[in-house]
Amino acid sequence: MKELKVLAVVIFFTLVTYWGVEPYAHSVMHKHIEEAKFNNFQYKDLKPVAKGNPANGKTAFAACASCHGLKSQGIKAPMDAVSAASAYGVNPPDLSNAGAVLDEKFIANFILSPTHTALVKKSGMPGGMASKQGAADIAAYLKSIAPKEVKPKEAFEFACGRCHAVHYDKWTQIGQTPKTKSDIKTGVDLAKLDFEKKVGQYQLKLAGYLGKLPPDLSIIVRARSEEYLKKFVENPQHILKGTAMPRVGISKEGYEKVYKYLEEVGDPSKPKREAVGPWVIGFFVIFTFLAFLWYKAQWKGLK
Repeated sequence: MKELKVLAVVIFFTLVTYWGVEPYAHSVMHKHIEEAKFNNFQYKDLKPVAKGNPANGKTAFAACASCHGLKSQGIKAPMDAVSAASAYGVNPPDLSNAGAVLDEKFIANFILSPTHTALVKKSGMPGGMASKQGAADIAAYLKSIAPKEVKPKEAFEFACGRCHAVHYDKWTQIGQTPKTKSDIKTGVDLAKLDFEKKVGQYQLKLAGYLGKLPPDLSIIVRARSEEYLKKFVENPQHILKGTAMPRVGISKEGYEKVYKYLEEVGDPSKPKREAVGPWVIGFFVIFTFLAFLWYKAQWKGLK
C-alpha cells in the first residue's frame, strides 16, 4: 500500500502542475486578448457592400490587370516578381484564387481603401480604383471564377507566400526552389545561382518596403499557439501594434487551409504521434497492472 500512496502523491502533484501551474504561467506569458476585436474572420468593422455583378466585374477588372495577373483566365502578370518588387516593394498577387481564399466583403473594401482595410499606414496599391458598385462587381467576379477547392499550399502561397519563405518546403518569396544540376565541366550550378540572386534581390526590396524581412514560417506552428496565429492573421495590429504585416482579409475557410499547410510543414510527425499515443498509454496501463500482480505475488506471505 505504501507504493500506491506514493503513486497517488505523484499523480496529484502532476495534475496540479498540468491544470494549475502551467495554465497560470501561460496566462502570464501570453496576455489575455480582447475578444471584441475578433469575430472569426467576419470583419464586422468593414462596411457592407452592394451586391456585385460578375459580368460587370469582368470588364472592370481591366483596371486591376495593370498590376495583377489572372492565370486562370489567361491574363499574365505584367511584370516578373523581382521587377514588381522593385516597382511596388512587393509582388502583387495573381488573383485566380482570391475569391476562394479571401472574404468577398474585404476584397471590395480593399479596392476602395487599401490602407484602411488592411490596417496599415501605407500600401503599394492606390485607393479609389473603382466606385463602390465597381468594387463590389470586381469582388463578385473574382468569387465567380475562383476554384471550388484550393489546396492548403495554394492558399498559403496566395495569402502569405509573397512575403514569407518556408525553408522546410523549399518555398521562397518568388516561388518554389527549382531542381537544378551543376555543369559537368565546371561543377557550377548557374541556374541555382541565378535563382538565389533573384530571391536575394526580391528580399532586399521587400525588407526595404516593410522595414525588415518577414520571418520564415517553417516552424511557426511550434513557436506560437494555434489561437495566437489565428488572431494574429485576423487582426495583426491588435496583437502586435505597429507591425508592418497587413490584415490580409482571409476567410475562415482560407485560414484553415493556410494553417493546415503550416502544420503539415512544421509538424509532419503529428498524425503518427497521435496514432501511437493511445498504444503507449495502453502499454503503461497493462504494464502497471502486471507489475502490481507481480508485486503481490512476490510479497505474498512475507508481511
